[in-house]
Amino acid sequence: MKLDRYDLKILDILSKDGRITKSRLAESINLSVSPCWERVKRLEQAGLIEGYYARLNARVLMKRLPIWVSIELKQHNAESFARFEKRVLNTPELTECVAVGGGVDYWAKFETLSIDEYQRLIDSWLDSDLGIERYFTYIVTKNVKSVAALQSLRREGDIEV
Repeated sequence: MKLDRYDLKILDILSKDGRITKSRLAESINLSVSPCWERVKRLEQAGLIEGYYARLNARVLMKRLPIWVSIELKQHNAESFARFEKRVLNTPELTECVAVGGGVDYWAKFETLSIDEYQRLIDSWLDSDLGIERYFTYIVTKNVKSVAALQSLRREGDIEV
């Protein structure tokens, strides 16, 4: 699917404000409501827009301690990765996890009420048969930057919105 400047602008606006009205969105990109809304529907059908949601401030809702963990598995085969990733998907305290290359296998972000709660959780992982070789825990001291996905593509040469 080829994206033009209108499509990119729609994605940029919706990534910041998913509750914008159809008419305000159309006005923002200088199109009438019907063609603008057709573009939105096309972007949704193409899978570029996965959904709309409210970004909750977990720190206000409930004090949570963000903890990043690098994890290396003992074995590097499909079965080991699948077993580990199944546990990841079934751990609500784990809010982000990415598989990476370059020395470790995964970076995982836990959000718990305390370091003690995190430690009990990671101990239960170590006691189970997840095949964790080693892990390193990093306590977050402050959030320096957090952006929406489209905003991170604004580096020179990626996209222009």
